[in-house]
Amino acid sequence: MKLVTLNPPFLDNFSREARSPAVAKSGTFYYPMWLAYATGYLEKNGHDVQLIDAVARKLTVEMTVGLVADCKPDIVVIDTSTPSIYNDVDVAAKIKSLIPSVLIVLVGPHVSAYPRETLQLNNAVDAIATKEYDLTLVAIADRMNIVQNRDELLSQVNGIVFRKTDNTIVVNENQEYITDLDILPFVSAVYRKHLNIEDYFYSHSRYPIISLVTGRGCPHKCTYCVLPQTFHGHNHRRRSIANVVCEFLYIQDQLPAVKEIMLEDDTITADKDHCRELAYSLLEARATTIPWSANARAELDLDTLLLLRKAGCRLLCVGFESGEQSILNNVKKGTTLNGIREFTRNAKKAGILVHGCFMVGNRGETRDTLNSTLSLAKKLNPDTAQFFPIMAYPGTSDFEYYKEKGWISTMDFRKWITPDGLHSSVVNNPDLTYQTLVDFCNHSRRSFYFRPGYVSSKIMQIIRHPQEAPRVMKAFGSLINNLQ
Repeated sequence: MKLVTLNPPFLDNFSREARSPAVAKSGTFYYPMWLAYATGYLEKNGHDVQLIDAVARKLTVEMTVGLVADCKPDIVVIDTSTPSIYNDVDVAAKIKSLIPSVLIVLVGPHVSAYPRETLQLNNAVDAIATKEYDLTLVAIADRMNIVQNRDELLSQVNGIVFRKTDNTIVVNENQEYITDLDILPFVSAVYRKHLNIEDYFYSHSRYPIISLVTGRGCPHKCTYCVLPQTFHGHNHRRRSIANVVCEFLYIQDQLPAVKEIMLEDDTITADKDHCRELAYSLLEARATTIPWSANARAELDLDTLLLLRKAGCRLLCVGFESGEQSILNNVKKGTTLNGIREFTRNAKKAGILVHGCFMVGNRGETRDTLNSTLSLAKKLNPDTAQFFPIMAYPGTSDFEYYKEKGWISTMDFRKWITPDGLHSSVVNNPDLTYQTLVDFCNHSRRSFYFRPGYVSSKIMQIIRHPQEAPRVMKAFGSLINNLQ
């Protein structure tokens, strides 16, 4: 089968695969990573696939639709997000009008949470592949060679919600999660074949960067976190250590321009022993030429941090979230303020940079607790920090909580970002409106980044470590342009 896997056009630098999809003020722009993993698995199973990242290539809708039509696909798989969903469905409709016989399948956390509602937006959408969709797409493509009747074909595939020819909507059984993640090709090889790695940028990491995962699923139950609740589940599944090490070596050999590897697992440190084993294996294989960063929780001990640093870890991206213990408890974060402070001290001792993530507007938030969070951010003084208003996405515990309270201000998903695509919030607590939260995040960025001590530390960082200059200057320039 011929397929196109598409990250459709929307706003410039809009990252659908960010945990909070938007245009980042820091200039960060994510790979279409889950789409790329599925592309590689389809290719491995003998299918002809073209991955098109229209956002990265700055393609218009007309250019994108023409490019897709030129590929003459049997199936078009379109990535989606909550703020872009109406746009994404419109792109699907334009493709369908040009190629009436094509099967349109939408993927992503939003459509996994709202499959029926999405199908009802436009008859051009044939099916939703819910949750983790690699196996599902291969099953659809394999069966298209055998089963001609579309209703019969789609009824045989787990993990989809689809519209029959009589317009009734059918919900099939869930697809199983992949237990042996080693069956997936290296996503870095998919990037090398289909994308330009220089199009992607993480403000906290060296440029250019490669993002990949060593596992899927997160055992923790944070109420706001989208991917475990709508996409990969809470069962933490891991690639083998040997498989991950081989991909590090592949990147070193085949992608010499790469300056950093980002491990985009929800938290690579969910299994500390496995994390330590990875570090030992990277050292033994001499796969540490390229530094790497990872998402982590604020609970690693000093010995482990020292080992990770020795194995090439340059930075950890950590969700600190709040400066109030009661709020951390409310969102089931499972961390403590004392543990956060100790972790940050130990990371600095180990020589590992920290990118701190802070989120305001969580359950129990007040104006006083907002200031506690900003105060904690300044005291921790991570290398970089981000401040987000709470975004309660469909499919999450937070969404149900705020919806029951009547605090979701709009279900017009276009309004879940600003007109420019920047992070906003639709959680309208009567005591803390969404505008209050957005304004506080803007204030927090200015207050954090324009401290004289912080600015001077960045200057010294560039002098002492010139390799950090490109990402510091690019991120700072983007931040200046987007400050309000």
